[in-house]
Amino acid sequence: MYIQQLYTGCLSEAAYYIESDGEAAIVDPLRDIETYINLAKERNAVIKYIFETHFHADFVSGHLDLSKKTAAPIIFGPDTVTNFPVHIAKDGEDFKLGKITLQLIHTPGHTIESSCYLLKDENSRPHSIFTGDTLFVGDVGRPDLSSGDMSKEALASIMYDTLQNKIIPLSDDILVYPAHGAGSSCGKNMGPNNFSTIGEEKKNNYALQPQSKEAFIKALTDGLSSPPAYFSINAQINKEGYESLDLIKSKALTPLSVAAFKSKLKSDYTILDTRTADIFTQGFVPGSINIGLEGRFAEWAGSILSFSQPMLLITEPGKEEETVIRLARVGFSKMEGYLKGGFNAWKKAGEKIDLIIDVESDELAMDIPHDPNLQVIDVRKSAEFTEGHVKNAINLPLNEMTDLAQIANFEENQNLYIHCGGGYRSVITCSLLKSHGIHNIRNVIGGFEKIKQEATIKIVKDQSVLN
Repeated sequence: MYIQQLYTGCLSEAAYYIESDGEAAIVDPLRDIETYINLAKERNAVIKYIFETHFHADFVSGHLDLSKKTAAPIIFGPDTVTNFPVHIAKDGEDFKLGKITLQLIHTPGHTIESSCYLLKDENSRPHSIFTGDTLFVGDVGRPDLSSGDMSKEALASIMYDTLQNKIIPLSDDILVYPAHGAGSSCGKNMGPNNFSTIGEEKKNNYALQPQSKEAFIKALTDGLSSPPAYFSINAQINKEGYESLDLIKSKALTPLSVAAFKSKLKSDYTILDTRTADIFTQGFVPGSINIGLEGRFAEWAGSILSFSQPMLLITEPGKEEETVIRLARVGFSKMEGYLKGGFNAWKKAGEKIDLIIDVESDELAMDIPHDPNLQVIDVRKSAEFTEGHVKNAINLPLNEMTDLAQIANFEENQNLYIHCGGGYRSVITCSLLKSHGIHNIRNVIGGFEKIKQEATIKIVKDQSVLN
């Protein structure tokens, strides 16, 4: 028996490769499936099953493409409704894989069709459980995603029954392999580890502690932030189907000369520049939005960019395919080419460029007392802002910036100093503001981590509100 967790950090997502006696199964595959196919080939195994724990909201699954290339069936749990062929398993149904068995356990709560897969070893002993978004390390799946007309309270009630009747009775020594780790928006407060045991979760996970159903529902539903905007889109794609990644790549990986790229700009395109923030601020194609590949790229792209608008790409040379794959993972399919030679080609051609002025935190400290038109804009999440922020700063969370034209009603004479926690989100924000015609901005390098080290900048904890 062989198990490998395949973890993708920028999405905090874990897929799994399971193998026994030359037969393999994949649990919750990402859209780029070559990793699974190549791993099976290297190990002289045949992919027999594709197990899905539920309809994922935070990424587009690779189930369809993987099934087409391997002929392996896609397995879902009870109450699954799809627009493509799948095997809808019964609660307790067994799937033989070489000398081991995987048993589907229907565990609704996160979504109605959510299921776990209990792995029994060669001696039929329970060894591990692949819990999807039902059970995380230190947390459980949020009950407010992709479940039709059911309220979060109704799903939380179902989750309580699931945990009491299906999870807590399991043996303490069973390994827990969840679909997500810390940083994922599919839970509220996941622990730092990517696997655990049933015993550890019974001891440390708030959701598995003795409590009434009413107390559990309150604990699970209180304090839930709004899910990223793209979650409902991805859940729908996973349920209804999608075009192949190969087809998306064939269109997106079209190199465009400066002239061809410029010609397309006459139409309404999103221009996405995926270079690092520090390089982007020094010069970029006017109107470009920067989301650097070095951060939680796909998550931010899905949260703030349009899925309906066609897209043109500007990347570091050699990063074009990585950019396309990571965009496709969260459902983007309308990329229509990239600037051949990247920004340097644009600059060498003598085309107009734009830039963002970077300032250090000490410069902000000097400017605050002397510029009556200075306004600090903090783009961290509301919870981060509440814990401490620059006095008189306005909180404009990047994760809520879905209608910038409506919320960014700044005066022309205001000098806007934009910061986040460390510098990644602030440059995204600056590029968004610039694309909407707001140019009197400064990007504070190093964000709040640097700002709070300045003795003359007053930090407060009362929460301001953007009017």
